[in-house]
Amino acid sequence: MVSEFLTREEIEEAAAFIRARTRHRPTIGLITGSGLDALADEVTEADAIPYAQIPHFPVATVEGHPGDLVIGRLEGKEVAVKRGRAHFYEGYPMQQVTFPVRVMRALGVETLIVTNAAGGLNPAFKAGDIMLITDHINLVGMAGLNPLHGPNDPALGPRFVDMSHAYDPQLQELARRGARELGFELQQGVYIMLAGPTFETPADVRFLQLIGADAVGMSTVPEVIVARHGGMRALGLSHISNVIAVGHEAEGDLHQEVLAAGAAAVPRLLALIRGIIRKI
Repeated sequence: MVSEFLTREEIEEAAAFIRARTRHRPTIGLITGSGLDALADEVTEADAIPYAQIPHFPVATVEGHPGDLVIGRLEGKEVAVKRGRAHFYEGYPMQQVTFPVRVMRALGVETLIVTNAAGGLNPAFKAGDIMLITDHINLVGMAGLNPLHGPNDPALGPRFVDMSHAYDPQLQELARRGARELGFELQQGVYIMLAGPTFETPADVRFLQLIGADAVGMSTVPEVIVARHGGMRALGLSHISNVIAVGHEAEGDLHQEVLAAGAAAVPRLLALIRGIIRKI
């Protein structure tokens, strides 16, 4: 049985386990979304640690989320890359879903870059676009499922967290500049998280568009909340895997479509993230 509330001692136990298995001391953390784990293949001098070996770490069970922590060097910086993530819909409590972010912070990570595959709600988007997350709507958290629910350890962060700049403005500007240098249009917008694992109904889509969401997914928001709670800077990038049209019925397996579209977008996303890391 997984405990809902994880302690500082459990965080340090996991961090100590990782420190003993790598000589690297990462300052930048990356979390990869569905089909985007090739980011980890770019890391050199890499030490890979399966999630299943790390104390208290949630194990990813979804296709497209391999499940290991890769620590090494990228663009001259020491990085820790999560190849895949666990989700709330897999049955983990929110604190367990975000536990790896706590561990990254304990390892010395100061900047967190999160990527995801998302459904496009903005009609100007097209499949294959990359969207810079400028803000998010924590719909799941509004229903009470916030990763900061429960006792607060002031050594980890404050009781109440200012989320007015959840996504760091300077990192956003690096992303915009990087996309211009690479010669492609970087979309920008608001990401909204639903609990999943079902995809959206037409009524869901109309509602999400009405309240100002540009892309929808099932991750990222809790990770960014915990990163901000721990004093980390955060940057979010969504790969628009499909555009959701009201009244359009998806053909075939939508999750496979997400993975295939992710593979097609990987080269641009890799180049963009490498450029951002180079400038940090």
